[in-house]
Amino acid sequence: MTSNDVVIRFNKVSFEYGVDKPILVDASFAVREGMKVTLMGQNGAGKSTLLRLITGELKPEDGSIYLDPNISIAYAKQVIPREELGLTVREYFEKCFKEKIYNIDAKIDEVLEVVNLQIPYNKFLNLLSGGQQSRLLLASALIQNPDLLILDEPTNNLDKAGVEHLTGFLMNYGKTCIVVSHDADFLNSFTDGVLYLDVFKHEIQQYLGDYYVVVAEIEAQIEKEKRKNAQFEKEIIANKEKANFFANKGGKMRLVARKMREKAWEMEDSKVSVRREDKAIRDFEIPVQEGLIGELLSIKNFEVVLNHQIVKKEANISLKKNQHLILSGPNGIGKSTLLESIFSGKSSGAKIKEGTLIGYYRQDFSMLNFDETVFDSLIGAMEKPEEEKMRSVAAGFLLTKKMVYSKIGDLSEGQKGLVAFARLVLQEPGIILLDEPTNHINFRHIPVIAKALSNYKGAMVLVSHVPEFVEQIRIDEVLNLEG
Repeated sequence: MTSNDVVIRFNKVSFEYGVDKPILVDASFAVREGMKVTLMGQNGAGKSTLLRLITGELKPEDGSIYLDPNISIAYAKQVIPREELGLTVREYFEKCFKEKIYNIDAKIDEVLEVVNLQIPYNKFLNLLSGGQQSRLLLASALIQNPDLLILDEPTNNLDKAGVEHLTGFLMNYGKTCIVVSHDADFLNSFTDGVLYLDVFKHEIQQYLGDYYVVVAEIEAQIEKEKRKNAQFEKEIIANKEKANFFANKGGKMRLVARKMREKAWEMEDSKVSVRREDKAIRDFEIPVQEGLIGELLSIKNFEVVLNHQIVKKEANISLKKNQHLILSGPNGIGKSTLLESIFSGKSSGAKIKEGTLIGYYRQDFSMLNFDETVFDSLIGAMEKPEEEKMRSVAAGFLLTKKMVYSKIGDLSEGQKGLVAFARLVLQEPGIILLDEPTNHINFRHIPVIAKALSNYKGAMVLVSHVPEFVEQIRIDEVLNLEG
């Protein structure tokens, strides 16, 4: 293969889920060897579906997909599949290969060093933190030494050191790479071009250049389309007014009126289909449980993991209504474990006041029943079910009428996140526990979510590695698990 060879080519590819759920319509694009490409598109546009078409996991209904037969592909998905969470680290890596690898530990040593992760190989995946799982997903792709590396939201759950490490690796990575991410600074450090999946037109536009240059180009194109349409609209209105005027004259003037209307129709057809950017969710408020007074949460001691050893630490945390706490510390130290122990009541050193409703946002969405419909999940979160109120809240989170009757397991990760926030609004909890609530969430929604959390009048415990998000939230206390 020469350095300019095409490794992927889509030629008028169409694909849809079921009836009336198109993802792609006549999509065409090409990726050449060695390119590092960003895949953009709003939540639910079908980015993960496109990646599965590239790997061959899904087949197109129309058109053709060319994939260089000489290349190998490794795909690091957004999350580890639930059915694999019972595997050990070693077993997980063994599943990456069709044949038995006899020196697998040496290969694991090498690849874990690349992703800056130190974990025992006999540890079960469900005991790893979200950040450790994210690094493991990347490592599972790298250990295969692929010609084409596909990364779906690789920075989710990663702390600052993890993002910097991944950025450096990709900048020096010499092979072809396709990345899905909402992290603009991360993408701009290595991107050669962008594939934009338009959720409304179901087509793919391809752009070359740095990420920020491409985004500016897309915005300029949108403005150009809007101006062109505004001019067409002006002429359409003028022709319709003339048509009405001549039609009222009667006789031969009706023929002139008909021609005027035909001209207006032609202009309607000529209007550019302006790309509509992702909508942001509506401003929302998480109501707080009524009748709560005094201390809602106390943390006297907690356990952390240091050098693979469990260490007990003392604390003096007391949260009342309208007080917000953030847990800080590197990946794997035990932030998610502490949140889980608080929620389950299994922590000996942390207590929640009896009768307090707990709203819990887990980074893996395991607090949601994937076999349940969105409708049932949202209604079930309400103390007194009110369908009209539920539908109003759902609409504010872009959960459409059609989507409400979908199973949660069929939603994109970003849409599951919006369901989780809608449940918090309907639940009206006294305390909320949030574990990486910006994972998978479209960047346009982030300021709205930050505002709602900052204004929350109950007690809140937050875990987040996204400083731009945390800076927008009122935080009253910090508990550093490391120090």
